Amino acid sequence: MARSELTRLTGSLNGPDCDDDDCPNVYRTADGSIVVQGNLSNAFQPPEGEALVEIPEAVLREAVRALGW
Repeated sequence: MARSELTRLTGSLNGPDCDDDDCPNVYRTADGSIVVQGNLSNAFQPPEGEALVEIPEAVLREAVRALGW
């Protein structure tokens, strides 16, 4: 899936904390699932095919507001 197919729920494409679109963000897919971009975490070893990422609480709160939850 290409990033262009996702709806970005957080951040500004030209925000001050985002160089080359590499900041933590939350996206929504066309079928309603959520994609999270963040820093890799080593909190525990997830099952094969999965990954752990860390995002700031403020990013998650912004995504919840964008979804109207």
